Amino acid sequence: MKANTIKYLLSLFFFAVSLSAFSQKELKNKIVDFMTLAPLESASVYIQNTTIGTVSNPDGKFVLLVPKAHVNDTLVVSSIGYKSYKMAVSLFDNTKEVYLEEDIASLEEVQLVTTPRPKTGNEIVLRSLEELPENLPEKPYMQKGFLRHKERNKKEFKWLIESAITLYDSSFQSPTSKNLKINVDQVRKSYDLRDIDSTLTYTAYLKYKNPSLNLRNKNLRRDTIKTSNLIKAIKWNDTRINGLETLFKGKLNIIRNSNTSAGLFNKEILETHHFDLDTILVDEGRKIYKIKISEGRKLIDLKTKGIYNGGYSAEGLLYVYYDTYAIKRIEYNLVAKSAAQRSRSKTLFGTTVNHKLVINYIEYENRMYPNFVSYETPKLVNVGTKVITSAIAKANNKNEKEVVPNNDERFYYAVQELLFSEIILDEEKITEALSKPWDADIFAAKPYNKTFWESYNTLLESEEDEKLIKDLTKRSTLFKE
Repeated sequence: MKANTIKYLLSLFFFAVSLSAFSQKELKNKIVDFMTLAPLESASVYIQNTTIGTVSNPDGKFVLLVPKAHVNDTLVVSSIGYKSYKMAVSLFDNTKEVYLEEDIASLEEVQLVTTPRPKTGNEIVLRSLEELPENLPEKPYMQKGFLRHKERNKKEFKWLIESAITLYDSSFQSPTSKNLKINVDQVRKSYDLRDIDSTLTYTAYLKYKNPSLNLRNKNLRRDTIKTSNLIKAIKWNDTRINGLETLFKGKLNIIRNSNTSAGLFNKEILETHHFDLDTILVDEGRKIYKIKISEGRKLIDLKTKGIYNGGYSAEGLLYVYYDTYAIKRIEYNLVAKSAAQRSRSKTLFGTTVNHKLVINYIEYENRMYPNFVSYETPKLVNVGTKVITSAIAKANNKNEKEVVPNNDERFYYAVQELLFSEIILDEEKITEALSKPWDADIFAAKPYNKTFWESYNTLLESEEDEKLIKDLTKRSTLFKE
């Protein structure tokens, strides 16, 4: 009898495992331009009439886990300026690449309108900002998604975190400073090979604690500082610069925070920006304005506490739907423009582009929700030195050596990518979630839940990043499953 019970339980177990394996369908392939065969990055891949989806990586590749309930629905692959590809999920072939053809808007049709329309890029953008209350969420909502946070110097990956997160926002009409929350639900990877010998962050941390403190980095000696105190300062700096709440509540959540006086797209937008209508494209059969962003009469200052984060000009692209003036996508760079910022950026980072932001929106029940976010910024760590022969010594045929910062190691490229794949509007579910503690710390360690990640949609790494990540995982000793 006991043996039969064990056999029965084992049968149930294997049945549950097999059921789990077939409870979803994995779609994966590569998206390319039909004419050039070039890979298409950031193409949208989703299930029609849902928010289940992903985007293609720099190699044009994607992977999407489709729940069993949607295997008979339609898969849509789209990219601005191309004809959409549609096919039943059940018929999708993982062995055949997806080809997208260019789609051109009919300008003649655009001109046949009876109501006055804005004609210039500036006028179109101002109109789109006026329409934000009609296009962005008017009611509280939650979104669930995937975060990949990575940092690297010029040689290697130093840090990688992958998390499942939940974002809550009460509506466009309310300020994010009070009514936006983020929770880290699960952590998939956490590899950390960062150096902690830099006293630069510790200096900033001490000044933050005591603003009247007259202290410079060169006045500190590493051997007099406890490692635990240095780690505390680094964690403080992580949250200050790369925390999710900093991104979503700050100026760089450009469209969402345009209704605040400090927003980059506030009422004085044309003082700091200029917009030129480039062309009209097509996105899933709808006409969409492609608008170039350039500098205005004044420079931009992000006013980050404790950091000189000003003296920038803007450049990039904005895509606005022709029919509703809803913003579909923004590609936004802040470039060092003032003499002081150019000197700082080139000296410290070797670049003049200090902030690179992409936000793509998805339409759901006639409202636009963030779908994909990518944010990149250089982050000074000031670690690593090298011994060189100075230029003066070389000119005098001398062999005098000097110690200088190693530019391959002194700063990191910090990149955050977020993919939102579920929108929750149910009031009861939102109320229940808000009744529990929320923790936005993406840097805190959490136990690894293998079952959770087997059915959760994530972003596919590029081939280059995948190699660097594999190398990072081999050498990392801080990761625990």
